[in-house]
Amino acid sequence: MQDIEPHFRWRDFYRSEDDRFSPFYQKEYSEFEYTNQVYNYLLHPQWDYFGSPTLYIKIIYADYQQGYAIIEMIGEWNDAITNDIMYLKRDVLEVLMENGINKFVLIGENVLNFHASDDSYYEEWFQDIEDGWIIALNFQEHVRAEFTKANIDYFMIFGGELDQMIWRKLNPLQLYAQVQHTMQRRLG
Repeated sequence: MQDIEPHFRWRDFYRSEDDRFSPFYQKEYSEFEYTNQVYNYLLHPQWDYFGSPTLYIKIIYADYQQGYAIIEMIGEWNDAITNDIMYLKRDVLEVLMENGINKFVLIGENVLNFHASDDSYYEEWFQDIEDGWIIALNFQEHVRAEFTKANIDYFMIFGGELDQMIWRKLNPLQLYAQVQHTMQRRLG
């Protein structure tokens, strides 16, 4: 896991540590000290800790004019024991929402497991974004099955082309356009 970096090709477009609206504004990163870990596995130092001992994120792009953020995730999403959604909602998502973000693309190909609790934070998040949406992009099949089993699929959109999207070849504007197109087709 220590070799898995957050997507870095968009760093010319956006850096969360340079974004005054980001919860990670002015954070300094080391390329040499590996301090974050999921269980006994060290993580690359570019991942951001937000309160969960098992799930880390990286805001890889935010556009406050268009109102969307793209967040890459790694680790184990555990609401049952560590209430990860509470930390994510309170310490990251609410900061972004206060600054106009109401559309979220969560990239989860490096999320190993999901352990549900209740869906109240997801429902609250969904209600807070009104005309926005939450996309779960490229999560593994067993994680999506757990989302569905916990009824979180009512609040997050996934499935079909969202499960196998080749997003790394796109720039953030192209990814947003592709996701927006998918959303319009599904809602229209």
